[in-house]
Amino acid sequence: MAYNAENYKRIAAQFKDKSIRAQQAADVRKAELHEKLPQVAEIDRALATTGLRIMKEALNGRDGLQERVRRLEEGNKLLLEARAEILRASGYPEDYSDVHYECNECMDTGFVSGKMCKCLRTALNYAGYESSGVLKLIEKQNFQTFDLKYYEGNERKNMERIFHRALTYAANFDGKSMQNLLFVGTTGLGKTHLSSSIAKIVIDNGYDVLYESAQQIFADFEAERFGRVPYGENRTSRYFECDLLIIDDLGTEMQTQFTVPCLYNLINTRLISEKSMIISTNIRKEELLAKYSDRITSRLFGEFEICVFTGKDIRSQKLMKKIK
Repeated sequence: MAYNAENYKRIAAQFKDKSIRAQQAADVRKAELHEKLPQVAEIDRALATTGLRIMKEALNGRDGLQERVRRLEEGNKLLLEARAEILRASGYPEDYSDVHYECNECMDTGFVSGKMCKCLRTALNYAGYESSGVLKLIEKQNFQTFDLKYYEGNERKNMERIFHRALTYAANFDGKSMQNLLFVGTTGLGKTHLSSSIAKIVIDNGYDVLYESAQQIFADFEAERFGRVPYGENRTSRYFECDLLIIDDLGTEMQTQFTVPCLYNLINTRLISEKSMIISTNIRKEELLAKYSDRITSRLFGEFEICVFTGKDIRSQKLMKKIK
């Protein structure tokens, strides 16, 4: 797995601070109790010597050690019960001075026995949704919300095949075996829906995904090329480095002498690096051949699995139902 490095660094630092803050807050609450309730302070001092007393008992020989330790533990239990009773009588919850972690499984460290805790994974996934550009999309556009009822006959069979191919793609994505998909079809047929659905699963499985429109990608390259970004800022490196790059609406960008070589460089570099891509476009194969150079189209049709979306515009179908 290869979570986005910047996200991982930021989230890991947040977890470290969170764990420290939880412990510090508990120390403050304990100090408050000791100031207001001297009996609690006295009990805590006695409890703090438990380890030392066990060591002393061990030095006194093995004979009867188990029984002596049992008596110490029994004494501690009575002290804890007395402490809890004092706190209740004073209006405090019994666990007032305990460390209150957001996640008790990992104590806010993010790891349990060397393995990533589900709370850290959840935080990294959410950060991945944000940095990938699919956070708002996946709220409504995921595999669970994709509805085949808007397709009929052979179009439904075709979309069932594409849907299951997308599911398999997402489930089997390993960041190592290059898999490229080219989604072709007119607007409103589900290309963006399935692209964001794949992105969610791949992010959930711990990989770095970047989802962006072709127009924005070229704008970023152009801004960087002509010095229109703050000094030291690199907007385009992730387009080359992320585990999965999803380019939406290829063909809608304004074509210039800059954009075509830029697209070729991006696609070719990722192919050489064996990094996966999903590209969606609203224009047909003939239009792609006319719009882009042979160097680009040969790679699109030779290195990508082509999925042709067919049917009637789903948005129009939904609108007609509302009108009726």
